[in-house]
Amino acid sequence: MAGENVKTFTAANWNEEVLGSDKAVLVDFWAAWCGPCRMVAPIIEELANEMAGKVVIGKLNVDDEPAISGQYQVMSIPTLAVFKNGQLVDKSVGFRGKADLVKMIEKHA
Repeated sequence: MAGENVKTFTAANWNEEVLGSDKAVLVDFWAAWCGPCRMVAPIIEELANEMAGKVVIGKLNVDDEPAISGQYQVMSIPTLAVFKNGQLVDKSVGFRGKADLVKMIEKHA
């Protein structure tokens, strides 16, 4: 379950919220059945609260949105991707700790 600063991305809001954002966007590609995804969820929540206003952070359920995850070749989850100016600029597959994610985001923020 996403907190108030963690957006939920869908096909309906992807273009506006991710590709059209004037800030860097971290997308957590996840699924409910994925154990490592559940481990990264509280880290995503913390980052969204700490970086609110600087970057946009949200989640996309790969089971609900297979076209988007396929478009960005998400083969394993969790996949964490950074988008800036409508482009995919960084991608990491598998569980990452908070420090690694902060570095990944700050490179592009």
